[in-house]
Amino acid sequence: MAAHRKPRQRSFGGGAARTAATIALAGAASATGFDATAHAEPKPSPQQVKAKVDSLYQEAEVATQKYDGTKEKADRARDRLNALRDEAARRTDRLDSAREALGTAAAAQYRTAGIDPSVQLLLSSDPRRYLDDAAFAERVDSRQAAAVAGVRKQLREIEQLRGAARVQVASLTSRQAELRRQKRTIDAKLSEARRLLSPLTEEQRAQITEAGGAGRASQSTPRDLGSVTAVATAEAPNARAAAAVAYAYGKLGSPYIWGATGPTAFDCSGLVLAAYRSAGISLPRTTYAQIGAGHRISRSELRPGDLVFFYSGVSHVGLYVGNGQMIHAPNPSAPVRLAPVDTMPFAGATRVA
Repeated sequence: MAAHRKPRQRSFGGGAARTAATIALAGAASATGFDATAHAEPKPSPQQVKAKVDSLYQEAEVATQKYDGTKEKADRARDRLNALRDEAARRTDRLDSAREALGTAAAAQYRTAGIDPSVQLLLSSDPRRYLDDAAFAERVDSRQAAAVAGVRKQLREIEQLRGAARVQVASLTSRQAELRRQKRTIDAKLSEARRLLSPLTEEQRAQITEAGGAGRASQSTPRDLGSVTAVATAEAPNARAAAAVAYAYGKLGSPYIWGATGPTAFDCSGLVLAAYRSAGISLPRTTYAQIGAGHRISRSELRPGDLVFFYSGVSHVGLYVGNGQMIHAPNPSAPVRLAPVDTMPFAGATRVA
């Protein structure tokens, strides 16, 4: 009989196993690397980058105006706190003087308190003069009583001042915390805008920043700004508006820095504030308040020196200079410059001078 032999089992380390492993690895690769490549997000086009950067700059502008308003309130709280502390110090000095005077009078009374007034009269070498002195002493006592009442009143007033100062400290602390939050929001949005712009070529970035955010720079800006300024100021409704326009022309090319009000850098509301400050007019700090600072006018009534506002949230402002143009501080990617008014959603206009 032929011997029956078991078929030899092949090890998993053989060629078939290696083939299976190769197929498995290839499948894994296709499920990871190749699949990831297939599903990778496409690189945004320059137009998409522009739209996102514009949105980020506008959101940063909104946050900047909130920052400016909060900073204005924090500055007022700090000024009020310093005034309260100064007044408390002055009153404390007066209180110390009054206390010293009362202490001197009390010591004098203590030295004579052990002798009965009738005995003092008997022992006096000049009773008439003693009686006159006694009457004077009574008047002094009444004045001392008034002085004591005055000291008590000063103590109450100083405590009230210190209480008001504590309220201002709490307000200032809250404002400072709010400023830090708003600063983080602004920085985050500007950092994201820079990240989106960084992969682009210099030419692409220039195109986006020229047209981005807060309006396209005028391509027809004349070289002779002196004559243009003269025309714009001549068309202004009054001398103060003309002075504001002249100031704005003088700041063309200044950098945008959020929170800045000049003299070398500005944000949008800071520029118009500084322009009218140079003309002797005090404007509120933020776009939200500036739009209510004068009387509202229609777009057809615009004259040089008028404030023009943009976006539904009134988050951007420029200074109208005539011929359909304004001077404004656009965003961190562009300096103070001339731009057409119609490059942004118009929200309203105000004449403040």
